[in-house]
Amino acid sequence: MKLRRLLIVSLCITVVGFGSLLAFAGREKKNSADFRNQFVKDFKRTGLNTTVGDAMMLRILVESARCKRGVEVGSATGFGAVNMGIAFERTGGHLYTLEIDPKMVKACRENLEKVGLEKTVTCIEGDALKTLPGLKGQFDFVFIDAVKRDYMKYFKLIEPKLKPGAVIVGDNVIRSERAMKDFLDYIQTSPDYDTVIIRASMEKNDGMSISYKIK
Repeated sequence: MKLRRLLIVSLCITVVGFGSLLAFAGREKKNSADFRNQFVKDFKRTGLNTTVGDAMMLRILVESARCKRGVEVGSATGFGAVNMGIAFERTGGHLYTLEIDPKMVKACRENLEKVGLEKTVTCIEGDALKTLPGLKGQFDFVFIDAVKRDYMKYFKLIEPKLKPGAVIVGDNVIRSERAMKDFLDYIQTSPDYDTVIIRASMEKNDGMSISYKIK
């Protein structure tokens, strides 16, 4: 009887240990560069997602500026968030990505979990005009890619929380220039920012504004 109990206990320990080993292996796979690169390559993007070139530009900006706390306005299914999340993981930082569509939020969270970035990137559901004021602390990176006519509204909500040296990126600033004219006029003429309009990808025949907060 004692021998049977001992065998059962030993078997249970073996099963639990094997399960833990599999879970660890799964986490290691999610965190591997090869797995993530393939995931990004195979990502089924929609018209709402950031282009491949622009997403890599965002990743490089976060890494090169060693950003620690970022905000993305407009998650879609999380292609940009995954790319920026990789960078924030490398800098030891955190990204908050905001999305109003519940289906997009679900997809974004699932994609982040698939590559092991759920602890580095937090996807917040709701209208960014309502969720932005609730973000606490200071930020050193902002990417705006949501309702074009509301860019200035988004920016004014986050601006008081920006640290000197913060990087601010606005997407679709060439094709949607008229819709966000107030934002572009402000960011390009304010003495507090250096701004340039660039094309990181020709896929959408569009571009991004990249600004640096001087003080």
